[in-house]
Amino acid sequence: MDISVYRPGELTAADRAAWTAMQAKAHLHGSPELANPFLSPEFTLAVGRCRRGVRIAVAREEGEPAAFLPFRRTAAGVGRAIGLGVSDAQGVVHRPGFTWDARELLRACGLAVWEFDHLVEGQRPFAAHASGTFPSPVIDVAQGFEAYLAQLRDRSPKFTRTTLAKDRKLGRDTGEVVYVHDERDPAALRTLMEWKSAQYRRTGRSDRFAHEWITRLVEQLFHTRSERFAGVLSVLYAGGRPIAAHFGLRTERVLACWFPAYDPAYSKYSPGLVLHLRMAEAAAADGIAYLDLGRGQKEYKDSLKTREILVSEGWVTRRHPVAFGHRARRAPVRALRNVVVTRPELFEPADRLLKHMGKIRSARQ
Repeated sequence: MDISVYRPGELTAADRAAWTAMQAKAHLHGSPELANPFLSPEFTLAVGRCRRGVRIAVAREEGEPAAFLPFRRTAAGVGRAIGLGVSDAQGVVHRPGFTWDARELLRACGLAVWEFDHLVEGQRPFAAHASGTFPSPVIDVAQGFEAYLAQLRDRSPKFTRTTLAKDRKLGRDTGEVVYVHDERDPAALRTLMEWKSAQYRRTGRSDRFAHEWITRLVEQLFHTRSERFAGVLSVLYAGGRPIAAHFGLRTERVLACWFPAYDPAYSKYSPGLVLHLRMAEAAAADGIAYLDLGRGQKEYKDSLKTREILVSEGWVTRRHPVAFGHRARRAPVRALRNVVVTRPELFEPADRLLKHMGKIRSARQ
């Protein structure tokens, strides 16, 4: 096995095609998690246009690509999963039967440490270094939307009945309700980002769109379209105006849900839930097998999901001072956050405090 490391612009068209082919065949070989859009070459190349230090390790066997690991590297040799902080799937994309030694791979990449927070299943050499594993809710639509809706009715009849009733009431109260699954108007994307920024501030969370590179990344991916990958903006209109929207990424089989938001003026209609049901219906018609709602405890995710997949966080380290120092700084922060998030008696008061702080900041603006 030979491992070479490339800058994004140095990756050949043949290598990109091999990477995409591995993803396209992943579900046939029992590794559907590798088909996630965040593991696609298009996502890595887009991050590379927005951030420095992006590299791609390519492992070859008998001269042919066998595996790809995208990462971001600092000058000190600290490596992070590509898009760490915004990507919901991370790891090595590889052909069936490929295996690797985690520390040897790091050495070949010139890394003292590699940090991940959404490592997908099946990455055994990395999973051994995980510090925690967490559920990521999924909506299965491989059998069609009606099959999903029937399952939803059986599990949560009141929730399903109420959400569909709100959809109908929205039309009666506001005029015609129109759903556009793949909206190409950049103005609609800007509206979504404005809604999402306001939501972050309102709930006391850090505004991701205050970071220029994230805004640029989303805009890049909105305009990225290939046969097997696309950025998808879905918008719910009522009475001719947008009231809810979502931007995510798709491959042939997976729609990764990423940035949902809605106009709070329409909150009584639960437009976010209505939007997600419309998304599931359109995704099923488009050949999508499942919608990945992403790691994180949210009531709407619990209501919509059919099952959960698992993602992990942690560090792979070599015996190196940089690795020890990085982990010493990061581990306590991650541990504290996970304790709060996974324990309702801690999360609920923390969530209320953040929202209260958000209201105070909004009032001062």
